[in-house]
Amino acid sequence: MKKIKFTKMQGCGNDFVIMDYEEYEKTGMKMSDLAKKICDRHFGIGADGLIIPLLNPDSDNADLGWYFYNSDGTTAQMCGNGMRCFAKYVFDKKIIDKKEFSVQTLAGIIKPQIIDENLIKVNMGTPILEEKKIPFWGDKKEITVLDRTFKIFPVSMGNPHCVIFTEDNPMELAEKFGPYVEKHEFFPEKTNTEFVKVISKHEIDMRVYERGCGITLACGTGACASVVACVLNNLTEQKVKVNLLGGPVFVEWQGNKENLDKDIFLIGSANYSFFGEYVL
Repeated sequence: MKKIKFTKMQGCGNDFVIMDYEEYEKTGMKMSDLAKKICDRHFGIGADGLIIPLLNPDSDNADLGWYFYNSDGTTAQMCGNGMRCFAKYVFDKKIIDKKEFSVQTLAGIIKPQIIDENLIKVNMGTPILEEKKIPFWGDKKEITVLDRTFKIFPVSMGNPHCVIFTEDNPMELAEKFGPYVEKHEFFPEKTNTEFVKVISKHEIDMRVYERGCGITLACGTGACASVVACVLNNLTEQKVKVNLLGGPVFVEWQGNKENLDKDIFLIGSANYSFFGEYVL
């Protein structure tokens, strides 16, 4: 019988199992298989994703790296809520001894900053709107699923997003249409789908159907993608409170239509849920 030590964390309800690489090695499993097993909410610990710190990243520009897997065993280029949890984890465990550092991800170098005990600010890099790089293969900026046609705003935050503005209930739309948008032919690598209702120039409600996870309580990259779409459509200012199912995050982006090459910042909480041992 193998016992694997782990930490359970969450950012706005987006929850993750985090374990050190030495603990992972004890399992003798492929990371993708372990992610599916350990993230199962009935037979495992239950989580949206699995995170394993990488102490010796390939890039000379990064202090650390990570392995990140969705609950279905697929990899994700980035996860904003996961990055905040990861940052708190490695700082509290003294894996890193500075409050601002760099992390190698599949989306490039990401820079989190510890603001206080539970508040983390993450430089999420610059948004990508070039369709081939998202990737988005649509011939028009609208999509038809089931009985509904939506105007869409494709954008990448290192991972693909499809932002849809609505006056309807965003949660109902995410539950009904999210699974179909995720796998639509316009998105060859599938997509995260955000349904956004604008409350004011400084506040939006957002519900998300995440690629590889389904409905989640929060999505950091989705919050960033949504604010980029809002700013470029003149729906909000550049500092926005994003109300997620699991609680609010704050997004800042100084970009505009004439200058897209501006970093976007995600600010929110990261909290421990519990520590334990998983029996294989």
